[in-house]
Amino acid sequence: MNLEQDLAGISEQEARLRFERFDAQTAWELGQKLKQAAEALHRAIAIDISFFGQTLFFYAMSGTSPDNAEWARRKRNVVQRFHRSSYAVGLMLKQKQNSLEERGLDARDYAAHGGSFPIFVQGVGCIGAITVSGLPQREDHELVVEVLADYLEVPYEELALDP
Repeated sequence: MNLEQDLAGISEQEARLRFERFDAQTAWELGQKLKQAAEALHRAIAIDISFFGQTLFFYAMSGTSPDNAEWARRKRNVVQRFHRSSYAVGLMLKQKQNSLEERGLDARDYAAHGGSFPIFVQGVGCIGAITVSGLPQREDHELVVEVLADYLEVPYEELALDP
């Protein structure tokens, strides 16, 4: 994994995966698609789709634990704070040999691990986050990106991070 390449790739993902509008129906549809994608992989994840301050969709698949919901909350807080994917923030911190704690953020409330992706609405900005927890962090991140790309009709092959 090359940090610079991944950070450039994530910036491209964040620039291209934007919505014209986003509402509870959109959250429901994306939540269902994330669930189906995890089932196709025979993996269990927790899914959280939220406006900042309001949960629109939450589902914990059989095989997850309360820890997955807690990880999702902490990753979502990173997106809310930085308006970047939690994976990008984690990689930037690694690149700078820094941590959230060194920036004054409590690890009980923030986790810079992959799996939470910002919801950007064109002309508005970042309004929420789509978060999954249950896979290794890079896989959590890419699962969200792949489902978003499909939903927004953006070719995933153009956005996928290198293996």
